[in-house]
Amino acid sequence: MTASLTAAAAGFGTGLSLIVAIGAQNAFVLRQGVRRHAVLAVVGICALSDALLIALGVGGVGAVVVAWPGALTAVGWIGGAFLLGYGALAARRVFRPGGALHADGEAEGSVRRAVLTCLAMTWLNPHVYLDTVFLLGSVAADRGSLRWTFGLGAILASLCWFTALGFGSRLLGRFLARPAAWRVLDGLVAAIMIAMGLMLVAGA
Repeated sequence: MTASLTAAAAGFGTGLSLIVAIGAQNAFVLRQGVRRHAVLAVVGICALSDALLIALGVGGVGAVVVAWPGALTAVGWIGGAFLLGYGALAARRVFRPGGALHADGEAEGSVRRAVLTCLAMTWLNPHVYLDTVFLLGSVAADRGSLRWTFGLGAILASLCWFTALGFGSRLLGRFLARPAAWRVLDGLVAAIMIAMGLMLVAGA
């Protein structure tokens, strides 16, 4: 029992250390949470996607994917282009805040758009595969028979993080009541998206 708890705690800590890092996905979840738009759907997609990828990594799929390095290169190009486009839209909102979204629940666009964007943020980012399938999968393999317990800990960390980020960020609403504050948030999102996009394209 102690060994299982230790493995689960190790998985939770390792998973959290990888997920909390600032990135395109976290920036998107933060913005959706502040806007209170499609938060449950976005959090669910992120958590379930991580759970699937972590399970694949623990199951040893990472070794198979290595045989097709061109796949990650293609994902890098497509994901990089997507993030650059999304970053450009966020930058546009900085200079044209008239169409900005506020934290009162009046969200621009549909839930479908938010879902599709979240799916793209998650599955078109090679770093997601590196962190979950490869890195977590490799660390889990060292746990031997407890690798799945380690994996469950990492999955729980992902669920806790995205839930806290998505639903907890609405507390920032009071600080974003002014349009100027939204411009700052959009500027931060634009900077992260464009930087990540350039990194993906350069590394592809």
